[in-house]
Amino acid sequence: MSVRGCLLVGIEGTHASGKTTLVHALTAHYRERGLLVDCTGEPARTSPFIEEIVIHGKGVFDLPTEIDLFAMQLAATLRAARHHRLLVCDKTVVNVLAYARMVLSAPPGSHNAQVLAAMAGFCRAWAPDAYDAVFYLPDHYQHPADPMRAKVAHLQAETGQAVSDTCADVGLPLIDVPGGLDTAGRVAWIARRVDPLLTEVTG
Repeated sequence: MSVRGCLLVGIEGTHASGKTTLVHALTAHYRERGLLVDCTGEPARTSPFIEEIVIHGKGVFDLPTEIDLFAMQLAATLRAARHHRLLVCDKTVVNVLAYARMVLSAPPGSHNAQVLAAMAGFCRAWAPDAYDAVFYLPDHYQHPADPMRAKVAHLQAETGQAVSDTCADVGLPLIDVPGGLDTAGRVAWIARRVDPLLTEVTG
């Protein structure tokens, strides 16, 4: 189901799986074909909360940080979808939920647990109908020295599993992209599955 006539395609996977590179390559692919297309960025890259924690070493991952990321992911998606035919999303809002579940302490009955449950309820109600297709990247790359990744490099496998499990939990289907493809191969593989969806939406 498209959002205001805009087809939403999500790109999922753990960090350093090539999501952002692929998002931009897919966007370029469809722009070259004359389609009105845009992509969302990664909210963590512009979050002042994440900057404090990761770059400046102040504080920890807490509930306000995760709520901010959740809201940013939603807002970026909805605002970009208003004026485009296709939107390629760097992660889905479910990814934010998965990561929040990993980093937050949430004993049963606690405030954190209640908010996470509310986020999960929203994802169940919204995400399966909002995203027209979500592609999961299985590869785990070694990333260069990146201050945004340094504190979570050891969680790469755990994050990938958390994303898969959380998508299953909220009912968001994932389409597994074959491993070992380069960016051009990934674009071609995904485009063969997105093109029919574009035809359906345009009628």
